[in-house]
Amino acid sequence: MHALATQPLLKAALWDMDGTLVDTEPYWIAAERALVESHGGGWSHEQAMQLVGQSLMHSAGLLQSAGVNLAKREIVDTLSGHVIERLRVEVPWRPGAKELLDELYQRGVRCALVTMSEGPMAREVVANLPKPYFEFLVTGDIVNQGKPHPEAYLTAVERLGRTDPELTKDHCVALEDSVPGVAAAIASGVVTVGIPHQMPLPEDPCRTTWDTLQGRKVADLEALVAARAAGIVPAAALLGQAN
Repeated sequence: MHALATQPLLKAALWDMDGTLVDTEPYWIAAERALVESHGGGWSHEQAMQLVGQSLMHSAGLLQSAGVNLAKREIVDTLSGHVIERLRVEVPWRPGAKELLDELYQRGVRCALVTMSEGPMAREVVANLPKPYFEFLVTGDIVNQGKPHPEAYLTAVERLGRTDPELTKDHCVALEDSVPGVAAAIASGVVTVGIPHQMPLPEDPCRTTWDTLQGRKVADLEALVAARAAGIVPAAALLGQAN
């Protein structure tokens, strides 16, 4: 176990955005409710929770079912515009997220943003960070299949590997808050940490669960990757499912 601790294999951290890096879900829910109500419908908390972590086009279809008489593209643009306006007033960072990002940056661990939000919104968030923490963004408008499909995470790993041929999914940790996001990360094969926020995550031995990123360090991520390398399944067996 001492050898694991002194030979970290972590090369990259893959970050979800909404609910993991920033607490934008209240912005999205407010935009959804306003849009549905403007079309004469009602939008419950339970309906809003069905959209958390889903691709925007999938969410647009559910909003059409709730009575929004617009094309999916128009729905996505309307919602995104509302959220971007709110982000320009305040970016609500999740506890511990910026601190962990900064330590990763200082330690030379590569980071990528893997989000179902589209490019303009993701760039709005990243522009509010004090340093160029993210090497690149994988956004919902550049993949064919949204979460819970693993395409976005597979794309991130492939892009990282272009400049480091030795990098594999086993060197990467995904940080996710939602059921679709966690499913996408696990399906891609990367080491996965769930940090539930708006919705609880069902128990799953294939991931580690942390209550928060507050107080988490690069060493915690290194330990999870080292556990994967040692064949410890789940990796959570090293640190405990929740702390």
